[in-house]
Amino acid sequence: MDRRGFFKVIGGGTLLVAVSPSLIKGYLYAQSGELFKAYEKVQLVDDMGQPILYSKLKKEVPYIFQYPYASTPNFLLRTDTKTLKEVKLKAEDGTEYVWKGGVGKERDLVAYSAICPHQLTHPTPNDSFITYVPKGKKTMAYKKGGVIVCSSHLSAYDPKAGAKVLGGPAPQPLASIVIEVDKKGHIWAVGVLGSDKFHDYFRSFKPELKEFYRNIRKAKKIVKVSAKTVPLKEYTKEIIQY
Repeated sequence: MDRRGFFKVIGGGTLLVAVSPSLIKGYLYAQSGELFKAYEKVQLVDDMGQPILYSKLKKEVPYIFQYPYASTPNFLLRTDTKTLKEVKLKAEDGTEYVWKGGVGKERDLVAYSAICPHQLTHPTPNDSFITYVPKGKKTMAYKKGGVIVCSSHLSAYDPKAGAKVLGGPAPQPLASIVIEVDKKGHIWAVGVLGSDKFHDYFRSFKPELKEFYRNIRKAKKIVKVSAKTVPLKEYTKEIIQY
């Protein structure tokens, strides 16, 4: 197992823990709130049910998978180069945490919630106003590409630095989906690091969730065993990016 998935939690300026996320059950707390929650350990698979291989993922192509709930979308992304390490981040409520960096042989694989913390913009099968803008491409939200951009209000996030906010009104980084890569190159999601917006999302989009998942109970179902992972351009009919 790729142990670069280890992370640290900070409380009151003191290092509290540095462990493998897959060994943790339940919550970890810093002084001011929840930072990490372990969910089911889930393998990422393609639309045929075959394991997604780290080595086969195309760089700078955003993929989508649902985790930890059946309706909560996330980005899976291999960045163009290795990510930063030991990035200090802060949630909207002031809670501090440390994102350890990307995983995989090249330390370039990351995963983040695709729910923008500003006003909960997210990908749907109909459209997506949030996406990854490749390096060298233009975006109104930031001076250069290589960023995740929410085009609803032009928030920009750095995928190489724990999805920290680079610009726009977003109040905090995107929540990080903690992933691991095993010796076969298979990818597993094991938990969520940072402040997520899942329950705000459930409250705000009940009609939409009923449309796509038939009822709220199914939308809130915890994902187990596997999560289908496809390129964003295959998941949604239209990608809107400014």
